[in-house]
Amino acid sequence: MSELSQETQQKQHMDKELLIEALQTDNIDEFRSEFLELHPYDQATFFKELIKQHRQLVYHFLSPQEMATIFENLEVEDNEYSEMLAEMTPDYAADMLSNMYADDAVDVLNELDKDQVVSYLTIMDRDSAREIKELLHYEEYTAGSIMTTDFIAIASNQTVRSAMHILKSKAPSAETIYYVYVIDDDRRLVGVLTLRDLIVNDDDIMISEIMYDRVVSVSVGEDQEEVARMMRDYDFLALPVVDFQNHLLGIITVDDIIDVMEEEASDDYSKLAGIADLDTIDRNPISAAKKRLPWLVILLFLGMLTASLIGRFEKTLDQVAILAVFIPLIAGMAGNSGTQALAVAVRGLATGDLENESKLKIIAREAGTGVITGLTCGILVIFVIYFWKGDLFLGILVGISIFFTLIVATLAGSFVPLIMHRLKIDPAVASGPFITTINDIISILIYFGIATAFMSYLTS
Repeated sequence: MSELSQETQQKQHMDKELLIEALQTDNIDEFRSEFLELHPYDQATFFKELIKQHRQLVYHFLSPQEMATIFENLEVEDNEYSEMLAEMTPDYAADMLSNMYADDAVDVLNELDKDQVVSYLTIMDRDSAREIKELLHYEEYTAGSIMTTDFIAIASNQTVRSAMHILKSKAPSAETIYYVYVIDDDRRLVGVLTLRDLIVNDDDIMISEIMYDRVVSVSVGEDQEEVARMMRDYDFLALPVVDFQNHLLGIITVDDIIDVMEEEASDDYSKLAGIADLDTIDRNPISAAKKRLPWLVILLFLGMLTASLIGRFEKTLDQVAILAVFIPLIAGMAGNSGTQALAVAVRGLATGDLENESKLKIIAREAGTGVITGLTCGILVIFVIYFWKGDLFLGILVGISIFFTLIVATLAGSFVPLIMHRLKIDPAVASGPFITTINDIISILIYFGIATAFMSYLTS
């Protein structure tokens, strides 16, 4: 660890001790002086680590508007939002939610019971409640559910001078000021310009002369993963959201997209691992077991199928017991190859890299990969077994089995996610454990099928 990072950690530790001491001694002036100097992220981190008794003092020391900034940067488990709001008075909580950016307030309210949501919306100021209600109606994981309505819009028949006046007046409540959107009399999106465009042009120039009229936007019902892709491809700081008639409804900012990307990555990894949810760490072993058991039970029965397949080749094993030694090798190579292909396919579908590529081309490429890896591993195995066991034909048999197994496993690992994607099923559901177990079954069939067919050469 560098000296700079050690100094930073020591300073943060000292700040934390100083703030806790100010809380315990009821020194509100010292607490506010030190706490409000911190970066909002550091404020949220400090607040998250406090015990309930100290958090309740913070509510007394800070205004609802100041607490809103903390909640906008707070990263806690879903159920903790409800617990923290319950520690506040209803009026204080409602006032705090009113002062949050609408999309952040919606994120918090989505974690509460419907009765709680209705209660807060009832005592919230009318304008904030209306704005939040509109966002709550949008389906989860869509552009509408993550957009904010705190944006700046102007008309095309204005001058730069009047646009700058509007920008200055609305900037304190806008989530971003780097993009200014141009709308017509019916609030249809007709253009966009940047803060730089307003600064570098003369005050008397009309907005219609400098705006970009080929605006990239997303539909309010667009999946949030697709929105994240667009934001990545175009390198935007914000993206306008429109309805089917091109009315400007809101914008999605890059900070929300970063959260989406983290959420989607966590969701995909959860499914690849065969676990229901990895967003939070379960401290309770019973809760953790409930999330993991469904896939494990399915895989248990698939494993029993593998065992029954091996039992069908009992005669082959009785005659050539050495074949049993290589079962883990064959099954392991199949599982590894399938998981590699699965990871590539799921990532390609998630990033959109495979969207416009021919499915036949993808399958052909993976088949070629399987042939090359299978041939290489198969030849290596032949030589290893020959020098180890002194049996050339046994080496050839295992090598051929690995060759065909890797081809089939690679194709399965890439083909299954493509089918699921075509059926509108999340391809990450084709989890690593699932593909591994399926490939175990296929590899056993190939291995013992070849061994049984050439039994006479093995026993001679």
